[in-house]
Amino acid sequence: MELRVNHFKRAILSGQPQTGFWCSMASNIAVEILAGSGFDWLLLDTEHSPNDLSMVYNQLQACMENTTQPIVRPPWNDAVMIKRLLDAGVQTLLLPTVQSADEAAAAVAATRYPPNGIRGFAAGSRSSRFGRIDDYHNRCEQEICVLVQIETPAGLDNLEAICAVEGVDGVFVGPGDLSAAMGYLGRQSDPAFKRIVEEAITRIVACGKAAGMLTGDLPFAHRCFELGALFVAVGSDSGLLARGSEKLAAEFKSG
Repeated sequence: MELRVNHFKRAILSGQPQTGFWCSMASNIAVEILAGSGFDWLLLDTEHSPNDLSMVYNQLQACMENTTQPIVRPPWNDAVMIKRLLDAGVQTLLLPTVQSADEAAAAVAATRYPPNGIRGFAAGSRSSRFGRIDDYHNRCEQEICVLVQIETPAGLDNLEAICAVEGVDGVFVGPGDLSAAMGYLGRQSDPAFKRIVEEAITRIVACGKAAGMLTGDLPFAHRCFELGALFVAVGSDSGLLARGSEKLAAEFKSG
């Protein structure tokens, strides 16, 4: 059996923009529906959702017949959780709240087997298709993608050092926590905060790394791509369901 190609990683490393969508509903059925919607990637969240490892496993299976690439965000930059997700077959990880080069290096090390890292060895997990992928443990690194999330002023201060860490494939500007930490809590659309995001994206691109962002503001999403961002999520499952159902109810009752 062949090692699964990480098309998302190949795309961002070759400079091809990738449009994504956020999944927080802890539902493999929702993920299966969304995986066929035409997005390049789906973020399966376990930080700000009731998602657990068993559900992520099911969500990964729900993506299999589609070209959409799943990305999983662990609840923290934790080597044990990263190990378990990798064993479940995750190939791309978005690590939250990375604030220094050392933290970025620790994230990378958690995805590598010794001597290049600290990932624990498992002979027959889903990642190696239960031992059916020939020489998985020596080849898997080429298809594993490490994305780190900048969410604090310290992360911004150390941005160039974080970008310089070998094995970091992309750097994502986390708008929620970063806006709160910068004094714009609940005001991600504030022009001053948008300028902070734009500057961060420009710095990431200048370092030669793929830059990422999440925004439901579609003109601003286009702006991020114009600045050189390569992976931008433009909505979320819970937001789409909430706003869409509200709109339908309001339109029907008013008509």
